[in-house]
Formats: sequence, structure tokens, C-alpha cells
Amino acid sequence: MSDSVMVAMRRMRELSEVESLRGCILIELGLRGRIELEKAGMRRKSLLNRKVIVRNDKPTGDVLLDEALKHMKETNPPETVQSWIEYLSGETWNPLKLRYQLKNVRERLAKNLVEKGVLTTEKQNFLLFDMTTHPLTDNTAKNRLVKKVQDAVLCRWVNDPHRMDKRTLALLLLASAADVLENAFAPLSDEDYEVRQPVLEELSEVEIESEAVRSGNSGEVLWAVVAAFAK
Repeated sequence: MSDSVMVAMRRMRELSEVESLRGCILIELGLRGRIELEKAGMRRKSLLNRKVIVRNDKPTGDVLLDEALKHMKETNPPETVQSWIEYLSGETWNPLKLRYQLKNVRERLAKNLVEKGVLTTEKQNFLLFDMTTHPLTDNTAKNRLVKKVQDAVLCRWVNDPHRMDKRTLALLLLASAADVLENAFAPLSDEDYEVRQPVLEELSEVEIESEAVRSGNSGEVLWAVVAAFAK
């Protein structure tokens, strides 16, 4: 594989991670009741065509959530979920929307985890320059997250997204969109690894619009984010 292809593949993965993090922010705001989608109306609009409405602009106490919420509150007319993922990621051709970009999200999240003792901060030398890295120091936190993902797909699978915990469902779907979900299944036995495949395929084939209707207002933003990544 050529160097240019490898660089392009790495860039695609980094972009999907960036967009997934912004998708997580939108979903969390939706689950906290801060934002919702406009009503579908009699001529039912698809999730991707419905605008994001700020329902409650009271601060959440989280810097990234509040920054995104502030942008949405100040925007008139409202924008769709797909537009907000592009704006918050800085992946837009509209120069007037670049001010909505949430910058250094990964670094700010890493700093937060350093403060909680999950990560640490180190300087690594890469021949011509030094780079700040954040190695894992608390394996317990990582193992707990990996176990949660594994259990959701194996022993706690309910065969119905509507009955799953919404944050766990979002974790599975967005980790898959960012191409990092497979990392959680690498330690599984061969038997469990085979079991998880049809489950993930089933989850990836759900009817998004139908699930959004079943989830009610609290889950519509989640499924709109999923629809944006599936497009």
C-alpha cells in the first residue's frame, strides 16, 4: 500500500472520529432535554430535513456541551443535525459557518481525563519535533468501558434498540461510525467473537426513521445523528 493511500486512510479515520465526537455532543444535549428536532408535521419530514431547536439553553456545566448549545441558540434560522455535525467539525465550505467549529475537542477531552486520573501527559520526541501525548494510566476505567460494550452486544443484548439504554446504544453506533468499535471485541474468545457479528449486523440494519418514531422526543436527535452518518 502506498504512503499516500495510508495517509488518506488515516485522515478518513481521524475525520470519522472527529465527527463522531461532535455527534456525541449533539446526542448528549438531546438526552438532557436541551435540544430537540422540530415537529415533523402532517407531511412528515425525514430526520435529516428537520431542524434542531433549542428547547432549554440553561448551562449544563460541561464546557463543550455549553459551547455547542450557545452556537445553536444564536443561529437563526435553525439548522439540521447533519449541518451541525459539519459546522462543529469545521468541515464546511461556508466561511460564515467556520466560527461554529468546536476546536481541539480531542485535546480538551484528554485534558479532562488527565484531571480525573485516567490519562497522564507526556512529551514524545519524533525526530524533528516534540508531541504531547496522553497515555492511559487507569486501566480500570478502560476495562470497565470495554466490558460495557461487550456485555451490551453479548449477555445483555435485548434484540430491540428501543429497549436499550440510549447512551449505551449511542456508544455502540457512534463507535462503529468512528471505526473503533472492533477494538473492544479483540480480546473476546473465538466463540464470543462469532456471536457478536450477527448482532452488530442486525443493529446496523435497523430502520432508522421507525426507531426515531418509537423513541419519542428524547431519542430523535440520537437517530438523526445515526442517519447523518449512515448517509
